[in-house]
Amino acid sequence: VVYDRMTGRSRGFGFVTMGSAEEVAAAVEQFNGYTFQGRPLRVNSGPPPPRDEFAPRTPRTMGGGGGGGGSFDSANKLYVGNLSWGVDNSTLENLFSEQGKVLDAKVIYDRDSGRSRGFGFVTYGSADEVNNAISNLDGVDLDGRQIRVTVAESKPREQRRF
Repeated sequence: VVYDRMTGRSRGFGFVTMGSAEEVAAAVEQFNGYTFQGRPLRVNSGPPPPRDEFAPRTPRTMGGGGGGGGSFDSANKLYVGNLSWGVDNSTLENLFSEQGKVLDAKVIYDRDSGRSRGFGFVTYGSADEVNNAISNLDGVDLDGRQIRVTVAESKPREQRRF
């Protein structure tokens, strides 16, 4: 678990190293979306952090969605809006995988209530897959609601105030 140096409080995320790629896949499958202490877990895989303890720490660039997954190119990221409360990451991934290989599918949840905020993001590897998804899925009924599918816009970087 990663803690804030100033306050000592958890920053809300952590890292686990598994013994094999199969164990990683099983952990992602089993625990992504699992509710723990009233909050849904977001579990995904990625390269291990660098081992050099003395290397200077540089901030990772996020792909606009915030909260992990910064390795994905935001140019191939879709915004999916008007989601019903029952739609989760796997529902989103299943629907969008019909249009191409989904690299990442995330429903955004409210930090305090744990409830879906009614939108999410899907990332593909190519612009063709993005265009297919927009033309074939924008306005489609998903779980009783017509979803909105557009290219995700980069969130402007906020100036941090100290």
